[in-house]
Amino acid sequence: MTTRLRVEFTVPAEVREEGAYYVSACPPLDVCSQGATEEAALVNLAEALHLFMESCFERGTLEEVLKDCGFRPDSSDLEPAEGQRMVRVPLPLVAQAG
Repeated sequence: MTTRLRVEFTVPAEVREEGAYYVSACPPLDVCSQGATEEAALVNLAEALHLFMESCFERGTLEEVLKDCGFRPDSSDLEPAEGQRMVRVPLPLVAQAG
């Protein structure tokens, strides 16, 4: 039997133009990417964040990394600050029985 679980992180993102490219960043996690357009930079950032979190999870360090970045459980709804962009980062997980 296979059990699937999907965890999704919603993280703040910044985008700035640098020359011919747009640089995107998630400062709280210190992850950056770039793209030819703002949208491409955000899509690439979401992919970079997914790979970062997946790698941390596989190494067993995701909780430690999040704590080191200052995160803690919070029961309130996440509402972005005015003008703040947010990026959704899915982290699908699967468990095989046996």
